[in-house]
Amino acid sequence: MFKSTLSALALVASTGFATAGGAPMSFDVAEDLSRFVFAQAPVFDDGMPAFGNAFITQGYIYEDGTLDGGAEGTLADGSSAFPDKVIGRWTCDGYFVGEGARTTSGAMVITRQVFEFDTGEILINQGAELADVNVIAPRVITGGTGAFAKLSGEMTQTLLGMTDGYGVRLSVDVAPEQHASLDVQLDEIVDD
Repeated sequence: MFKSTLSALALVASTGFATAGGAPMSFDVAEDLSRFVFAQAPVFDDGMPAFGNAFITQGYIYEDGTLDGGAEGTLADGSSAFPDKVIGRWTCDGYFVGEGARTTSGAMVITRQVFEFDTGEILINQGAELADVNVIAPRVITGGTGAFAKLSGEMTQTLLGMTDGYGVRLSVDVAPEQHASLDVQLDEIVDD
């Protein structure tokens, strides 16, 4: 039984399945700008957030690949552009760093993200979000429920670009080595 369990885990890890326990391990996020709120200060002369400005925002979690090719994830009124592909809600809060909203490269914000999936699972991470498009940025997994309850380590996020209204479009991946966990009870270890 132990060998078959290890073989199954190796297969899952090597084939890169997009789910673990039914929970997605790769997905896209589109920010709903009608839900983006930032503090009154500090701001630049034009009213845009400066270093230290706090904010909160929300958006849609989509099936992996939904936003490929520059697809917009939200409509002008803030509703989902692909309602049949929504798999959850994304909430993000944090602070602007660098040159605030004028940052063109490197860390733009330091954030906590909460991914609430329609299946009931929750995944939480923290880290820097880059202003650079198509650059993979690591984020620390800080908590989760359901299939994500035992995950730790890092996941990655890639900024795919900004929406027409300046909302983020993201590709998110849980690190491949985190797709399966070895949770074997001692009484399950037997010689085949």
